[in-house]
Amino acid sequence: TPANYFHMLRRQLKRDFRKPLVVMTPKSLLRHKKCISNIDEFTNGSSFHRVLFENGENIDPNRISRIVFCSGKVYYDLAEARDMAKIKNVRLLRIEQLYPFPKKALIELLSETPEADLIWCQEEPKNMGGWTFVREHLEDVITEIGMKTKGVSYSGRKEAASPATGSAARHKLEQEALVADALGIKN
Repeated sequence: TPANYFHMLRRQLKRDFRKPLVVMTPKSLLRHKKCISNIDEFTNGSSFHRVLFENGENIDPNRISRIVFCSGKVYYDLAEARDMAKIKNVRLLRIEQLYPFPKKALIELLSETPEADLIWCQEEPKNMGGWTFVREHLEDVITEIGMKTKGVSYSGRKEAASPATGSAARHKLEQEALVADALGIKN
């Protein structure tokens, strides 16, 4: 979100020590109609959030059976598809900081739903993006909490030599398929 981006940059400058900051974000989020923040999110003691979660328009917090983790702009595709399909049992969790991994925040959030199935969704091919890094960390969190699920499932593109398909039509079909898979929508 714009507010989280602001607080990330602010935190980087205000720290007493220096360490590298690598930000990977597409330009398309600068123009995305849903990627907005209220003015209060920039002030009033707000800060950078390593993990962002929401309940969606139609979510019943007592019936959460699936949690979809993601990072980046795929969140907006997931949220739109979930709300259009009026899915009430899927919560989306955005991991905004991959390293250091936000283990404490995830333990706190996942402890509320120990029966839920866990899915990692990404746009990038399986051998790219965050999947290879977050998988082990998420499984450590699952073990520590003692969740029912045995692991995290992957929803995204198959392994590839290139991050782009080279065809806008194919990209759109693949995107729709990975979103549907992550949300459990049967085609």
